[in-house]
Amino acid sequence: MYNIVLFEPRIPQNTGNIARTCAVTGCALHLIKPYAFEITERNLRRAGLTYWEILDLYEYENFEDFMNRKKSGTVHLMSSKGTRLYTETVFQDGDYLLFGREDTGVTKEIHTALAANECRIPMLDIPEARCLNIATSVGIALYEALRQNGFNELR
Repeated sequence: MYNIVLFEPRIPQNTGNIARTCAVTGCALHLIKPYAFEITERNLRRAGLTYWEILDLYEYENFEDFMNRKKSGTVHLMSSKGTRLYTETVFQDGDYLLFGREDTGVTKEIHTALAANECRIPMLDIPEARCLNIATSVGIALYEALRQNGFNELR
C-alpha cells in the first residue's frame, strides 16, 4: 500500500496514533531519527495500543539514510508551504507520504530536494493557525491516497 514517513517526530502520542492508522490500513511507518522519545516509551505504546505488533515499522538514522534505503515509489512532501493541493496530487501504490517535525517541519534542503512533489492541505492563512495536528494530516492525506486507488483491500 502506502508508506507514511515521519521526519524527526517530537510527540509520542502523535506517533502512536499514526502507527495505529498505519496498522489498520496496511501501510508501513517509516521513522527518521532523531526522535524526542524512545519507541518503548509508555505513552507511545499506549497511543498505539496493541497495534505495534502488526505494524510494518522502519527506522532510519537520518534523511539521507531514508533516501538511500527506501524502495521505489514517489516521495510526496506534505507541507503547509506546498503550492499543489493534496487532492490534486496523484498517489500510487508504494508511494511515500513524508511529514515534518511537529514544531519545525523539514529542513530547507528537504524542501528543495522534494519541491516537485510538495503538496498541502488547505487551511486558513493566519499566523495563529500554523498547521494541523500531524496525526490529523496523516489521516487526511492517506485516506485521499487510498480513495484514489479504490481503497485497495480495505473493507
